[in-house]
Amino acid sequence: MLINNLNSKCVTYFTEPESPIHKQYLAIRSFFVDGLSAEQVANQSGYSKNTVYSMVRDFKETLNNENDDPFFKKNKMGRKQIDHKEGIEETVINLRKKYYSVPDIQIAMDALGVNLSIYSIEQIINNAGFARLPRRDKQFKTEVISSYNSKLEAPKATRIVLQDEVFSSQLAGLLCVMPIIAKYGIDEKISRSLYPQTNGINKVSSILSFVALKLSNIKRYSADDAWCMDRGMGLFAGLNVLPKAAWFSSYSSRITRDMNLSFLKNLHPIWLDNGLLSDTANLDFTAIPYWGDDDPFEKNWSGKRNKSMISIQAVLAQDPQTGILCYGDTTIRHDNQNDVVLEFLDFYHSDKHINDKLKYLVFDSKFTTYQNLDKLNIEGIKFITIRRRSKNLVDYINSIDSSRWKKIKVKRANGKSRYVTVCEEHGYIKDYNGIIRQVFIKDNGKTKPAVLITNDFDIPLEALVQKYSRRWLVETEISEQIDFFHLNRNSSGIVIKVDFDLTMTILAHNIYRLFCKDFEGYSHCTAQTIFDKFISVPGQIFIEEDGPISVKLKKKRTLPILLEQMNDFSDFRCSWLNSRKIQYFADSTT
Repeated sequence: MLINNLNSKCVTYFTEPESPIHKQYLAIRSFFVDGLSAEQVANQSGYSKNTVYSMVRDFKETLNNENDDPFFKKNKMGRKQIDHKEGIEETVINLRKKYYSVPDIQIAMDALGVNLSIYSIEQIINNAGFARLPRRDKQFKTEVISSYNSKLEAPKATRIVLQDEVFSSQLAGLLCVMPIIAKYGIDEKISRSLYPQTNGINKVSSILSFVALKLSNIKRYSADDAWCMDRGMGLFAGLNVLPKAAWFSSYSSRITRDMNLSFLKNLHPIWLDNGLLSDTANLDFTAIPYWGDDDPFEKNWSGKRNKSMISIQAVLAQDPQTGILCYGDTTIRHDNQNDVVLEFLDFYHSDKHINDKLKYLVFDSKFTTYQNLDKLNIEGIKFITIRRRSKNLVDYINSIDSSRWKKIKVKRANGKSRYVTVCEEHGYIKDYNGIIRQVFIKDNGKTKPAVLITNDFDIPLEALVQKYSRRWLVETEISEQIDFFHLNRNSSGIVIKVDFDLTMTILAHNIYRLFCKDFEGYSHCTAQTIFDKFISVPGQIFIEEDGPISVKLKKKRTLPILLEQMNDFSDFRCSWLNSRKIQYFADSTT
């Protein structure tokens, strides 16, 4: 019975062809081999008589002029020959002269539309007499690739066409971040944002192009656009390759502060609904140095460089427990910086259903005035800050009787503890209506004692000091922003462009925090560590026209940890890649 059904199916394949090419082949065969007339062929196949004549005419011309078979593809045995006429061999040799490794050459050739195997590249290099490359550090590799990339014409960035192909990427680990973006609905927030788009690149691909550079430790958007040669980075944004540097500069020039603020507001429910924001927000200023020729900005103190310099004053708001950054602003001047804390409250309370979530604000003494502290107290917001030390206040602290001081234990972020000496009292400060609670702290690593002030009289003393000590994590995060996300490499004289860069930095930083949140032993690592361990992983990407996208990651010591997390996304489908399923595997090579 099974054999009869199979035979019947085989007969149907020839008598009832579904493919137009198959149908045309059978019609022309009937005309020439079976000797049927055009009218008979038309009645048999469903074509008109004129169509049959046209098909016969085209078949004769094709068969007479073309060497290839008009219907069937001929499979050539053996390895595909390298076309030396197209200058492929010369390009490979030139890349090797610039110290490109074999995988780097393969990635560059993939971007140029030339699919060369590792074996073919090694063959060309060996025939040209090149020796094995010495071990190179990351800085050297970046410099040599950047110096030569301008001579390679990468294709124009467009929406990727998902067809059968294979290409390599030095940052295949970047594709492991895509499920996180989809899981938390960040792509949906981008698509509903006010950000612009172009005819060829939509909102999601535009913003993800910026995020790809941020996550990949790209120093700045300049003539160094080596990222155009890595198709894996393009796939991350739903493009064939990432746009060139000029596109990034042009796009950011179209952004307004309202767009950035609206986007941060749209992201805020994501952090809140997933329990990533506690009842406390740490606020702090950071100076983003300006390296341009002109000096349109004010001088601000840079803690990283320990001096005052021309810079853009920015503010960041961070959750002390998860490290999530929920707010940023670079449009701050000296004459309005005292009101930043009130602007942050307006931002936080813009969504009415979260009004009662925020309980504490923790910030530095120079962040706002005592008058604004009084406003916070009236609104029912608890605050903890450092009181400004005058000479009289320091003299008073030194005169306090030793019997009033006591030692308390404060836990650190690494699980260890230290002891500090404290003294607590209630008092009054100028321009603040009501009693204030103040705590004097010695042995805190400073030459002068610190003075904490708060309007919370219920929190235990140890918890109060611990809560403020977590604020120093903000300074650590800001230092990380400067070092990894390269906020200190700003060369733009347009504040809004820097504000957009800060917004993209906040988004990239939060994606990293979400990405490593469940990585045992790595959840509190810096962005640089996460990049080195899990993102900077080479690999190959296999795309099937009607099937899944397979990412095969090269062997690395931390790869088992990464793949274990990717198992949670075995059914992941990428919305900005036509809901195509993406699978992650370990490759068999290093």
